[in-house]
Amino acid sequence: MLASRIALGLAGGLGLFVSAPASAQFFLKPANLESGRVTGSEPGMTGPALPGATADELRAALAWNLRAALNVAALQCQFEPTLLSVDNYNSLIKDHAIELRDSYATLEKYFARTYKNKKQGQLELDKYGTRIYSGFSTVQGQLSFCQTAASIGHDAVFVKAGKFSELAQDRIKELRASLGPWGEQYRPQGYVVTGMYGVKMPPFGNDKCWKKGMYQVKKCGPLLLD
Repeated sequence: MLASRIALGLAGGLGLFVSAPASAQFFLKPANLESGRVTGSEPGMTGPALPGATADELRAALAWNLRAALNVAALQCQFEPTLLSVDNYNSLIKDHAIELRDSYATLEKYFARTYKNKKQGQLELDKYGTRIYSGFSTVQGQLSFCQTAASIGHDAVFVKAGKFSELAQDRIKELRASLGPWGEQYRPQGYVVTGMYGVKMPPFGNDKCWKKGMYQVKKCGPLLLD
């Protein structure tokens, strides 16, 4: 009887582990990008600056920035399905639909007030939205961006309705920081361990080291270290 109970308990525990979604870990030690809460008045937090914006308008802009960033993540991070970038984005769009709608309406009022002409205001709002999206497109920081966006997207699914803008205030700075070329923090000099060798990451930003897509050992040295 005791053995059967233990077996049942182990089976139940195993079921929990099997059913839980995996979480991609790209680095042995990811960079710590936690940056603290912002109001939106800090440079770069709303994407393009919003001169004369009220606190409510800045908060709306942060919410709209976070929505756009997680939308970009849903498109750019599908290479790693365990991040659940698409599922989480679809869920938050549904769960926070009212707050996102109100955030957009607040931005509409800001641009209408700022430019006076309704048509011009809408044009500038459209430009603003486009610039937000382009600001979250990343190549060098794709792994750190996808990992950070996945964490935030997970939180967005569970945050209470009406609190999405607060999540944006708490984590948008962290998300913007993830766009940089962060690598392995366990070996910050740019080396990773593969088998018995230390492997130096290629200098992707140095055009002199590349010819027709091939790394030039003679010009920039070997990548394998003793």
